[in-house]
Amino acid sequence: MSDDIHEVYAVCYASHARKRSENYIFGDPHDEMTSIFYYVWVIKGPHGTFVVDTGFDEAAAKERGRKIIHPVGEGLKALGVAPEKIEHVIATHMHWDHAGNYDLFPNARYHIQDTEMAYATGRCMCHKTLRIPFSESDVHAMVAKVYAYRCEFHDGTDELAPGITVHKIGGHSKGLQCVRVKTKRGSVVLASDCCHLYSHIDEGRVFPITYSVGDTLEGYKTLLKLASSRHHMVPGHDPAVLDIYPAAKPGLENWIVRLDVAPKV
Repeated sequence: MSDDIHEVYAVCYASHARKRSENYIFGDPHDEMTSIFYYVWVIKGPHGTFVVDTGFDEAAAKERGRKIIHPVGEGLKALGVAPEKIEHVIATHMHWDHAGNYDLFPNARYHIQDTEMAYATGRCMCHKTLRIPFSESDVHAMVAKVYAYRCEFHDGTDELAPGITVHKIGGHSKGLQCVRVKTKRGSVVLASDCCHLYSHIDEGRVFPITYSVGDTLEGYKTLLKLASSRHHMVPGHDPAVLDIYPAAKPGLENWIVRLDVAPKV
């Protein structure tokens, strides 16, 4: 494997049934039931294994009315990844569904944007509406990691290892970042919540929870510039990801898929 070529996996761990209109500002004329899926991502390469986001646990799922399909730790182990041996976690942002399970990675350093930490601990959290997607316990846990010298802060674009870069996008959360990974099929962009669903970027639409509509829409342009093509951009919550990409290995269908190979469709 080249020094900067990596394997990339999407690990689905939870789902939420909801009306389609709940996925868009201004709603949607088609009000049928649909689902969004929840993922964490794994990057494997010559510089070790990086985990992107940490998901949420059963307690948080019950509190927020979500359904755990496979606990995050179980999905990682299915890929041969021991959470306690992970040295790097990339925190795309600190919303509750991306920043839980904070005891699962006791030896990891967390990579986060300066802006996101300032946002999650600053004056904006005095507004109930902006605080909705944050969990107080998750934010406390990240602050504790700062004081334990386990956080590495980034301001905009940064290289974490050859072939792995983070890019501040903003929009959905003020310090939201995406991850660009060099693979054998080109540059794959893990959008996380920079783009929740394919329909958001394809139709120029916006998820209802957002700090800045303008930054979200401009962010779509950045995602497409960073990715080798539209088919190299992977949204953060679209169930179609499990249909488009092949299973990581037999037995992991509809659970863990490989993103560094060509999509099936």
